Amino acid sequence: MSERIDETPVNITDGIFFTMPPVLSRGRHELSREEVLVIHRERLMIAATELLASDGYQGVGVREITARARVSRAAFYAAFDDKDACVFAAYERFIEVLLSRLTAVMAPSSTATATVNSFLEAYLSTLQLDLVAARAFHVEFESLGAAARKCRRDGTTRLATLIRDAQAAISDTPPAPLSDHIGGVYAVRDLVSDALDQSAAPELLSLLPVMSLWTTRLLALKR
Repeated sequence: MSERIDETPVNITDGIFFTMPPVLSRGRHELSREEVLVIHRERLMIAATELLASDGYQGVGVREITARARVSRAAFYAAFDDKDACVFAAYERFIEVLLSRLTAVMAPSSTATATVNSFLEAYLSTLQLDLVAARAFHVEFESLGAAARKCRRDGTTRLATLIRDAQAAISDTPPAPLSDHIGGVYAVRDLVSDALDQSAAPELLSLLPVMSLWTTRLLALKR
């Protein structure tokens, strides 16, 4: 676990990667079993993310997650097999939101460089909006071990593939190999991780100029 920085936020930003549902009161209500499960899953993923960001993996247990989420242990095990399954589901949400945000800024008429810069700005802006989720999944997530590292590699490849395919769609020349795009995503990820590790409230968009320069050179983009 990395050392927690004083003044690090401890709650996710509602509506970016996760949307905080209401606490369900005990007893009768009009929600279906499936609707209740959806609410519990969201609250549990939020709690796991906040604990991971604040205390590292050693601070994430079923007892801690359920207490923070205000959900029973029975409800937890109806939603997830164990604490790792909860954290991995939260990470998958994290990646899906990033892919969605990057897809939203794709512009067919853009140059390859403009497209990559738009992706970088969208990536950094989204992380800036929820530094708790960013810290959880950029800094602390890999402490879960080999399975987490595989998830990270898969997520990196998905992001790199999106960027490569977007370039291919707007350029007459073949894009750089996927391996180059993967290397670029890793470089971006490491810069973000270092910024999050060194400051409670980093200005992630300040990294955009150097990231743009690196990726332009790495991918041999023409302006």
